[in-house]
Amino acid sequence: MYFMAPLWPGHGRSAVALAGVLKCGQPNPFVDSPLRVGDRSYAAAGVSLAVAEAVVGRLRAAVESTGATGFGAFAGLHPLDDRRLLAASTDGVGTKLMLARARGRLRACGADLAAHCINDVATTGATPLLFLDYVAANAIELDDVAELVDGAAEVCRAASVALIGGETAELPGIYREGELDFAGTCVGVVDRQDVVDGSTVEPGDVVIGFPSAGVHANGFTLVRCVLEDEDYDGHDLLAPTRLYLAEARALRGRAKAFAHVTGGGIAGNLSRVLPDGLRAEIDWDAWERPPVFGWLARHVAEEELRRVFNLGIGWCAIVAEEADGELAIGRIEE
Repeated sequence: MYFMAPLWPGHGRSAVALAGVLKCGQPNPFVDSPLRVGDRSYAAAGVSLAVAEAVVGRLRAAVESTGATGFGAFAGLHPLDDRRLLAASTDGVGTKLMLARARGRLRACGADLAAHCINDVATTGATPLLFLDYVAANAIELDDVAELVDGAAEVCRAASVALIGGETAELPGIYREGELDFAGTCVGVVDRQDVVDGSTVEPGDVVIGFPSAGVHANGFTLVRCVLEDEDYDGHDLLAPTRLYLAEARALRGRAKAFAHVTGGGIAGNLSRVLPDGLRAEIDWDAWERPPVFGWLARHVAEEELRRVFNLGIGWCAIVAEEADGELAIGRIEE
């Protein structure tokens, strides 16, 4: 089965996040409950997953009318010839840019974007080949663009991916003064016989987890709200998304599925690669969380933390059984 690229990061197979429109803490018109200090949530911060469900139905028919099938994978697959498939994924850094710019950490956001898109392509078993970026702002600042592209290029070099081009756009009618956005697309190639799609996952399989560097690049609408209650300047707050290409390659021929843990948390992203009727039972005490999540836990309920953040696991592989030295964080159950 071929999967189109996800049109949004989110929870499960059908979610879209509407973020960045509201000031942090301002009531979301799509959400009934107001934001309460000490009870921070993604919805109250301005990101509505409920509205997402309504949007999906409107998009599905248009997308599938182009010949694409399968909804919500990390990367889309399209036949290149009789033997190979192209794998592609597109995404953005999101509201992390606002905090990173204020703290002089835009280079980390450049690394975030490249690593995020390359990781998504790697979930299919593909070899990433090329990357393109897009910067948009109220007014283009050359130093800002240079920091973003330099950060992305550093990750591309590490992954042997060519950064073949990009686009910059000044859009004062869309972005407010001082705002910018950064998005990108990665394309790779995979032999049909080497595609990793989760179709062979079965009950009893083991979920292997790989550490994140911190928050990575999702959930920052909520993070920025928590910063209004208590400051935090640990490195793991703005540490860029880890590149998991080496881990994916090491597990070729053994992994039945890969999940890149982004918006939606560990369980939500695993659900995107599991056959119908199966679920991942996670042992939430199997690893030590980075300090940033201890800080967040003082303001956000555990259930919400699990739903929004990676909590220290940035990449998962599903295998028949774990090998020595691997971190088993859960099992597949019916």
